[in-house]
Order: sequence, then structure tokens, then C-alpha cells
Amino acid sequence: MNNTVFSFEIPKNEPIYGYASGSLERRAVESALMEMSASIIDIPMVINGREVRSGHTYDVTAPHEHSKVLARCHQAGPEHVKAAVLASQNARKDWLELSWVERASVTLKAAELLSEKYRYLMNAATMLGQSKNVYQSEIDAVCETIDFLRYNAYFASKIYADQPRSEFTQLNRLEYRSLEGFVFCISPFNFTSIASNLNMAVALMGNTTLWKPASTAVLSNYILMNVFKEAGLPDGVINFLPGLGRLIGEIALSSPDMAGIHFTGSNATFNGLWRQVSANLEIYRSYPRLVGETGGKDFVMVHPSADPQSVATALIRGAFEYQGQKCSAASRAYIPTSLWPSIKKGLQEMVAEIKMGSVLDFGNFVNAVIDKAAFERIMGYLNRSRNNSQNTFVCGGSGVSKYGYFIEPTIIETKDPKSETMVEEIFGPVLTVYIYPENEFTETLRLCDQTSPYALTGAVFTQDRYAFVEACRELRYAAGNFYLNDKPTGAMVGLQPFGGARGSGTNDKAGGYLNLLRWVSPRTIKETFVPATHFSYSFMS
Repeated sequence: MNNTVFSFEIPKNEPIYGYASGSLERRAVESALMEMSASIIDIPMVINGREVRSGHTYDVTAPHEHSKVLARCHQAGPEHVKAAVLASQNARKDWLELSWVERASVTLKAAELLSEKYRYLMNAATMLGQSKNVYQSEIDAVCETIDFLRYNAYFASKIYADQPRSEFTQLNRLEYRSLEGFVFCISPFNFTSIASNLNMAVALMGNTTLWKPASTAVLSNYILMNVFKEAGLPDGVINFLPGLGRLIGEIALSSPDMAGIHFTGSNATFNGLWRQVSANLEIYRSYPRLVGETGGKDFVMVHPSADPQSVATALIRGAFEYQGQKCSAASRAYIPTSLWPSIKKGLQEMVAEIKMGSVLDFGNFVNAVIDKAAFERIMGYLNRSRNNSQNTFVCGGSGVSKYGYFIEPTIIETKDPKSETMVEEIFGPVLTVYIYPENEFTETLRLCDQTSPYALTGAVFTQDRYAFVEACRELRYAAGNFYLNDKPTGAMVGLQPFGGARGSGTNDKAGGYLNLLRWVSPRTIKETFVPATHFSYSFMS
């Protein structure tokens, strides 16, 4: 038995490959794209380490070419969900009793496999299945996934090392137990790295999971599942269940052994899960841990001292990278009257340079939105906005879905700071701008704080330190991740732990140690070396 007290070093974030024309990595990912495009992959469920095929399948298509079938995915029925619950419970005892160092070694091996062996395959799957250009895929599906896996091992070592003080008469310990049951993990389409972390952060701390992947991200998620298995993840620790969320959720949430939910997705879905859990409280063995990152209506607040070109660049990248399908995407901006003409000019010039189309053309900055439902929802916002006399379209506003689900980068100038597109999460390439009187910075900060129910990310552009301090104070609860002179997207694991409050979730900060603490149930153990032999105390004499 190795009884070394082990500690991991602080990792470095995974280097981001550039994929310049003619580079080795460019040729490698192009080869992976061609190979993946040439076949239709059969995606099974994975229950207790075994591939299970129900025969009830749906087609996985490319959003930028929706006639292109990439895979056929088998969907879970009630019997599969029940089998996965049983598998998670059967695997739980051996997994939680395994040394945390052994569990960490699985996550670190998975990180290394993604960094070397599966880097280009993972990028190809995310590019084709989720319509991310190569850079967006690289920073998400590869680098952020690796960072989560490596940093979590480091954070876990710090958590387990945190122990109470003892005295000569006693020994005090904290045992960081896993939760008493399985964790239901529900992952979104927009970040492959989140799908990995929702499960592996939980598993690292000794828990087992039921994983419901987003139907539109199932291709990359299936590859992740295979990477975890190759890294040595024991059977039944993570059970991969594509299928209808309502069916899977109803069975999972009705189990007495459901110990927690790890969720990223819409506010409405998380609210529904919370209500279901509340209705079932009497059946659970313990109060379930509910951890969720939901929506955002992320702002950019511009002070009159800001640099216009920096603001315009941040708005373009923050609003239109990955078609605005980031919870952190910039979707509303507050700009003073004095700066609007120059910022507007910069925005229009850059939008005119943007190319939109398939991920297979590396010159395209904007690609397709995820599916038909998203396309129709976003176009609904644009059509209603166009009919609002308070709004003016600065650029964009059109979409086409004949071959793929493409929507132009759109900027709307509004005279109504509480118009629909300033308040509601659109989750598409739409930015709405409100122009405020230059001498009303403080009042506009308060307007920003009160406009939306969300509080995920936000940014302030200013060269005035007093203005920034004022913005921090007035917007104290308006964003869980707050940026000075930068776009409100791109939080890096270990550097900017991510999460928001209000309608944006439970703010348990993925990419930091706080999230891992949610997946343990500490037990305090006190050992008295020489116990008392009589009840009386000295004051009684």
C-alpha cells in the first residue's frame, strides 16, 4: 500500500494550437474532418461500461449542412434508465473507497489522451456536430476540457489536505465522503468541455453519474465517453444515456438514490428540475445537491473614457463568436452618446469583413446556429424587433436555412432600454445597444443592474479607475464574472472560475475548488486518546 501524502502541482493551461494554413495541426484536423465526414457513426448508450443499442435512433446532422447525417444515435427507454441507476449504485462502493489519487490518475490520463491521441478527432466531432470553427472548438473541446481535468486533480488535492487542528489529547480529522447516491448530470450542446466537467468533477470526488447529453452534441460527447473508458474509468461510474430528457429525468428524479444534479442549460429547464426535486423530497435518502449554470443576458457597459476601437472589437468577438451561443455572450451594450458614432463605425466595418458559412471553410468567422428550433426562435426575435418602432438595425437581421441554419451577425440600436432584446436571452448572434446620455453613467449602471433577471457575466470599458470602482459597486450582484476592458466571454479554468447567480444559476464556480466541494459530504472524526472515567467536573468540588 502506497501511504504517501500526495499533492499535485498547479497545472499550466493547455496551449492553444493556431491551425495556420500549412501547419501540421491544420493538416491533421482537416484529415480528421474528412475521415469523420466519410462515414455515419453508430452511437450507443453506455451502461455499466457496455454499449447498449435500443434500435430507437435519431439522425445526428451537421447544423451548417443539415442534409449531412454524421451519426445515428440510440435513445434510452425506461428500462435503460433503470439499468443505469442500478449500475451506478453497484459501482459506487468500490469507486468511493478507491484512493482519490487513483481517481485523479484517471482524469489526468484522460487529459493526456485528449492532448495527444484524440485532439484532432475531438475537434472534428465538435466542429461538425456543433458547428464550431476550429478555433472555437480548440479552446473548448480540447483545451478547456484538458484544463478542467488537470486543475480538478490539483483542487482535489488541496481539499483533501484541508484538515482541522488536533491537540495532544485528541486527533481530529475530516473525511470528505462522496454523496450517498448517484448524481444526474445534464450537459448542454454549446460546450464539449462542460459535458466532460459535469461528470468528471463529480466522479473525481468519488461519485457515480447518470449522464444525459444534449442530443445536438452527442457525437463529441460519445467520443468523450470512450476517452474516459480508455483512461481507465471503471464500469458503471459514468453511464451515458442519450434520449428524451423528460423520460430520463422523470425516472432518475424518482429514485431514492438520486443525490444531486449537475446541470448546464436553460433557466426554464433547471427551474423545472428544481420543482420536481422539491416535490419528491420525502423519497430521497438525503437532500439532493442542486448545482446549475443557466442563462445569461450579458452586458458591456461603456464609460465615456473608453477606447472606441477596443470596445468595438470586444463587442464583435463577445457577441458573435460561436454565433452568440455562449451563456456568456455579449448581448446588450450601454454606450455614451459621445462614443457611439466612432464605435458604430468600427462595428459596421468589422461586420462587413465577417465571413459566414461552413466550418470546413476556415475563413469563416461565423457558422451555423445549432438546429432548426434555434434558428426559428432567433428569427422570431429579429422579426419582432424589426416591427418595433423604437429599434433600428445597424447591421444584419436576416437568416437562411435552406442548406444550413445561418443567421447574420445582427446589431440593433434601441431607444427602449427594456425592450425584448435587451432583457431576454436570445442565444444567437444578436447584440442590442442602448445609447445613454454621457452625464448619466451612474443612472445607467443602475438601469443595467435592474434590466435583466440574469447575472452571469458583464464587462466595463473605461480608462477612469474611479468609474470602474463605481461600476463594481453598483453592479456588485449583476455578474458572477466581471471584466474590465475585455469582452465578457472566455473565462479560463483555474484563472477565472465561472458562474453567476440570480437567474443564471447557483454560482458554484466551475473551474475552481468551490464546485468540487459540492460533491462531497464531510464527516468530522474526533478520537479521544484517554477517555474520561467519571462524569464529575472540577467546578463541582
